[in-house]
Amino acid sequence: MTVTQDLETPAAPPTPGDLMSRRQRLRLVLVLGSLIAVGPLTIDMYLPALPAIVADFSTTSAAVQLTLTGTLAGLAIGQLLIGPLSDAVGRRVPLIAGIALHVVASLLCVAAPNIAVLGALRVVQGLGVAAASVVAMAVVRDLFSGAAFAKLLSRLLLVMGAAPILAPTLGGGLLHWTDWRGVFVALAAFGVLLVVVAALGLPETLPPDRRRRGGVVATAALYGSLLRDRTFVGLVLVAGLAMAALFAYVSGSSFVLQEQYGLDEQQFGFAFGAGAVGLITATQFNVRLLRRHSPQRILVVALAVGTAAGLVLLTVAATGLGGLPSLLVSLWVVLAAAGLAMPNAPALALSRHGEAAGTASALLGAVQFGVGALAAPLVGVLGTGAVAMSLVVAGGMVASTVVLLVVVRPARLAALEAEPVAVAAH
Repeated sequence: MTVTQDLETPAAPPTPGDLMSRRQRLRLVLVLGSLIAVGPLTIDMYLPALPAIVADFSTTSAAVQLTLTGTLAGLAIGQLLIGPLSDAVGRRVPLIAGIALHVVASLLCVAAPNIAVLGALRVVQGLGVAAASVVAMAVVRDLFSGAAFAKLLSRLLLVMGAAPILAPTLGGGLLHWTDWRGVFVALAAFGVLLVVVAALGLPETLPPDRRRRGGVVATAALYGSLLRDRTFVGLVLVAGLAMAALFAYVSGSSFVLQEQYGLDEQQFGFAFGAGAVGLITATQFNVRLLRRHSPQRILVVALAVGTAAGLVLLTVAATGLGGLPSLLVSLWVVLAAAGLAMPNAPALALSRHGEAAGTASALLGAVQFGVGALAAPLVGVLGTGAVAMSLVVAGGMVASTVVLLVVVRPARLAALEAEPVAVAAH
């Protein structure tokens, strides 16, 4: 019986990543992590300056939050365009061109005369950043699959997690020496550095014989096939709604913590960074958990904890129970739960479509940042207080859990766990 089972379920062939040395993997993590970091830096670095931008342009907090929405919308749209392009021409060219576009848009943001122009340029920034996001994810999928993918993605989130920690603190520090426009000068300089890193440190991972051709029609057909995969769509939505909870916190935290609770720009940076530490710690704990538990089980538990913490957060915000410490602790638990969910949901989704890693990564990223783009102005519409932010944070976690139960379904998750090789080789 054992021989028969072994014949029926042969070991999966090694992926290119399995053949890499430990040093090569570390270098890959550092290069890809620095590329992915440009997204969080672009989103978060100007957060301490949001109240100053409101005053400078004599506008409203909701209008300024729309500049954040513009970045997220650009990220979503850009990934839908760049993903198929990277599947057709390779990873390096779209990556370098996208980062160069980000540099140009950052420099133009410095001279923005009003909030409308700034918002439009933030969309262009997002389009450029999308290249780094989708190509980095596709490179990981080119090289790894299954649990190895989830583990490396957790390592990437460690590097990427330094950006949310540093970004508001760096932004607050810069505001001591310059105004909010100086933040965009710094982003442009970082973009130039990344162009050099990408050109010198990242080899092409998609050989010509694996590239997809066929133009717009083939791309549309491929997106259609992905959207017909119920499990893939469900896992993408789970990741997107968890990201929405994260971006609701990102978009509302500067107003809540600075205006409602009276923190200054530096104190806000430290509080925001502490939440990022929780996110990072969870992603690294995820690597240890994957040695004993499947990504499916970790995802279910993480969403359950995140949903419970989100409801506690909403209760604290509405009643004031425990004040700022209780608010921050419940927020940090939500972020930690997201840190466990975010590597595993994408890993499970992308493992199903390794043959089109760029396009699948693009759709995943577009949903994540697209839903995030909706969450940011929703917080602004509901208000700038803790209740508005907490309502969207909790809503994102609750909706993510509901999608997992209703769309993905526990039975399908159990089937994935029972057939890990089939999933990874799909």
